[in-house]
Amino acid sequence: MAPDCQLDRALDATLFIPYTAEAREHLHPIRFRADIANVNRCVGTMLGSQVTRQHPEGLPEGSITVDCDGSGGQSFGAFLPRGITLNIEGDANDYFGKGLSGGVLTVRPPEEATYKFDENVVVGNVAFYGATSGKGFVNGLSGQRFAVRNSGATVVVEGVGNHGCEYMTGGIALILGEVGPNFAAGMSGGVAYVYDKFGTLADNCNLDMVRLREPSEDEIELIRSLIEEHAERTQSPRGIKLLYQFNTLKKLFVKVIPRDYERVINAVEAAEASGKSHEEALQIAFDAMTEGK
Repeated sequence: MAPDCQLDRALDATLFIPYTAEAREHLHPIRFRADIANVNRCVGTMLGSQVTRQHPEGLPEGSITVDCDGSGGQSFGAFLPRGITLNIEGDANDYFGKGLSGGVLTVRPPEEATYKFDENVVVGNVAFYGATSGKGFVNGLSGQRFAVRNSGATVVVEGVGNHGCEYMTGGIALILGEVGPNFAAGMSGGVAYVYDKFGTLADNCNLDMVRLREPSEDEIELIRSLIEEHAERTQSPRGIKLLYQFNTLKKLFVKVIPRDYERVINAVEAAEASGKSHEEALQIAFDAMTEGK
């Protein structure tokens, strides 16, 4: 007997897809609310597939916004394309934002919560696994293996468990708190910025492939802008406090960057400074990295 996956009864099939039909067809922005529970898995994925079928390059940002209340099941927002924003007021299970492909995801605890947001886990393990583009903002802590194999998304979180940014190959991860052991293991690309208030990063970071650096002035401005967006999208108390004290606290941010990735960036910048085009600079950097191999 064929398994009954109940796709026709999924939240996407019964609400998201029919309710956004006109918005997708005529590009009229739409925003609505939905109640969710942890039995609602892969929320937004079927809607995302419909968007991709109609608009292979995605939609303008903010075209479809869904404000969800409750607890997101596994793989909430998986493979979400550009133009869709999913917000959760509550929490989410494992694989939050898996394969994020241009969309925007946010999560924050409910307003009536009495616990400290930045001291409690609000998304499960392996959040943003294999993300390729888009943005994610987590008002609270994540479980283990945050942003594993991220290759292009920009994500902000207030602390991570073990193995954060493992095998990351691109993108940006901003961690506004402590990281667990084995951070950046196998990280070959992308950049992580960590608010190292207690000086624990060096002990918890796997330094086999990465270096710890001081962010440049431009990077400090990037960090500030990401915290501003994080606070605006999630009303994060920690984000707001950091902004008020940013000029004092900015020296506590540490840049985590892979050694070879740093060499490539430096080679590209040097070539462009000498008058080479970006494509020529990339080729020069590639030749330098592969010479003798």
